[in-house]
Amino acid sequence: MAKNTLSFVCQNCGAAYNRWQGKCESCGEWNTLAEEDTTGSVPVSIRSKRKGRTFALESLSGKTQDAPRLSSGMTELDRVTGGGFVRGSVLLVGGDPGIGKSTLLTQATSLLARAGHRVVYISGEEAVAQVRLRAERLGLSDAPVQLAAETSVEDIVSTLSEGAVPRLIVIDSIQTMWTDTVESAPGTVTQVRASAQALIRFAKRTGAAIILVGHVTKDGQIAGPRVVEHMVDAVLSFEGEGSQQFRILRAVKNRFGPTDEIGVFEMTGLGLREVTNPSELFLSERDLGTPGTAVFAGIEGTRPVLVELQALVAPTSLGTPRRAVVGWDPSRLSMVLAVLEAHCGVKLSGHDVYLNVAGGLRIHEPAADLAAAAALVSSLVNAQLPSDAVYFGEISLSGVVRPVAQTPARLKEAAKLGFQRAVLPESARGEAGGDAGLSLNAINSLTTLVAEIAARGSRRGEPSAPAEKNATPARFRRGEG
Repeated sequence: MAKNTLSFVCQNCGAAYNRWQGKCESCGEWNTLAEEDTTGSVPVSIRSKRKGRTFALESLSGKTQDAPRLSSGMTELDRVTGGGFVRGSVLLVGGDPGIGKSTLLTQATSLLARAGHRVVYISGEEAVAQVRLRAERLGLSDAPVQLAAETSVEDIVSTLSEGAVPRLIVIDSIQTMWTDTVESAPGTVTQVRASAQALIRFAKRTGAAIILVGHVTKDGQIAGPRVVEHMVDAVLSFEGEGSQQFRILRAVKNRFGPTDEIGVFEMTGLGLREVTNPSELFLSERDLGTPGTAVFAGIEGTRPVLVELQALVAPTSLGTPRRAVVGWDPSRLSMVLAVLEAHCGVKLSGHDVYLNVAGGLRIHEPAADLAAAAALVSSLVNAQLPSDAVYFGEISLSGVVRPVAQTPARLKEAAKLGFQRAVLPESARGEAGGDAGLSLNAINSLTTLVAEIAARGSRRGEPSAPAEKNATPARFRRGEG
């Protein structure tokens, strides 16, 4: 008889220790160690030494075929997954509570079931009646989706093995599953890892595609051991603000497609509606004529996206000015502020700075530096930026505006939405070409942009700007503004 082995496992990263301690040395989190029985139920005969079998080895040369995919019927979902669900693949979908994960998967499974495929939806958190109520609210109650409320992995695998192999299986959620092979409570690291491994083996053996729904922590990371993210084929993150109707599905990991694609949805009373032109949606409620707003022409995966950056620079009475940013990297904001002060003479040490990306979109590329700087200076000098202009470019620590990738795609998207001009790096003028239909304002230094915006402020009653185009305004050098 095997002796029970107790250990303390971190519920955040999965590291195991022989004794309890307040802080996990692996991930640095506090009070995440829980006592678990790590003794497996594998028979001794299986654990004993056995003779290994031989298998054939193949060369790198040979015919390769694209993985067969199953289209979900939702264009935005297929874009993020790389064209559809691959047979035998396992996807992990995470998102904040109430963001719409179950709604998205209910719509996807209903479309597949109506197309004639066998689709199974296993809920470990809701009863079958609750899932039916959601489908009725979405107008999908007539879809032939097979439902069940079960948490035992062994019972699920045994049930799904009967009859035709399902094309798609949804497990909502993996934190509620448990298996007999380990003696731990559902939701613990050991149970989540063992349950996920059993479901992955079933998917690889039968060719069924499985979607695992995962909980997220308070900082937005998928809860449970990080090893689960390495075990699955794709990790999708469903993002959005509760006060906004926009929802963004982002690929964090994808073995069968790109990892930088996004799908945009709009939450309505009848479920999630696909947004084929997200730029038009993000700019639908622009504040025209307001200082401190600039339109950024960005790239998300292969799709150009135009979004509005909003900045507010206000005098402060605090000893340490406040810096707040939503939707962008705070470190990039600190760098842009430092370059503005060091090379452009823009003194912001006595001002609070707030920066927001409208629509709930999160920007990760450094091409937003130029748009952020334009919005900050515009708010500082109370100068209105041109409403028909877009901005993109990376700012170096020396104040030079560096080029970014996919300039033609950014300009084409801006022209399609009715913009007339673009502010871009000087070195990207040749790549832009003359077929974009936009008036290009190519700049080489951030000082040029600051002088142009300050000149606009002078026309609205501010002190006069220097005559030289690249000179720094006098009030910035004196620390005023």
